[in-house]
Amino acid sequence: MKKILIGTHNKGKFKEIAYLISKKYKKNSPFLYKIPSPKETSKTFSGNSKLKANFFSKFVNYPVISDDSGLCIKSLKNKPGIYSARLAKKQGSFFKAMNYILKKMKNKKDRSATFICSLSFKYPKGKIVNVTGKLKGTISKKIIGKNGFGYDPIFIPYNQTKTFGQMLKYKKIKMDHRFIAFKKLRKKIKTL
Repeated sequence: MKKILIGTHNKGKFKEIAYLISKKYKKNSPFLYKIPSPKETSKTFSGNSKLKANFFSKFVNYPVISDDSGLCIKSLKNKPGIYSARLAKKQGSFFKAMNYILKKMKNKKDRSATFICSLSFKYPKGKIVNVTGKLKGTISKKIIGKNGFGYDPIFIPYNQTKTFGQMLKYKKIKMDHRFIAFKKLRKKIKTL
C-alpha cells in the first residue's frame, strides 16, 4: 500500500485531508514519527504550506501533503489570516478566539469573509505542487454549532443558511476551502 504523510498536527485538518485522499494510500501523521511543527515564517498561505511540505519531507521517503489555511475577514483588514491558529493559541482556545473576533465585529456592517486553504504536495526529492482554494461567506453574529473545528461555528458559506459548525461533517468536507484546493490538486496529481 502506498503511503502519504499528512503534514499537520491539527487533528481536524488531518481527518479532513485523509477523507479526501484515495483509499489506496495509508495516511500517516507527524505524531507517528514524533516530528515537531516547523516555524511558520512566511507571510503567505502558500509560502507556509510549501515550507511545511519541505520540512516534513525531510523525515520520510514517500510523498507529503501539507496545508496552511485560515480565515480572512474583510472588515478586520483580512485578519486573522495566516495568524488564525496563532490567534487561537494567544487567546487560549478557538472558542475564545471566536468570541474575540465577534466582539471586534460588533459594530461592523460588512461581515464578509473568506476561508483560504493552500495545499502543497511533494514527492521525495521532487518539486512541490501548490494550489489554493478559497470559499467566500459571512461571519455569523454568534457562535453556532458544535461540529467542525477551528472557526467553523462562526462561518456561513454564501448560499447557505448554516455555519460550518452546524453542518453535517461530510457536507462540510465536500464544499469547504480545503475541498476546493484538493480538487485543483487532484487535477495535477491524478493518483490522489
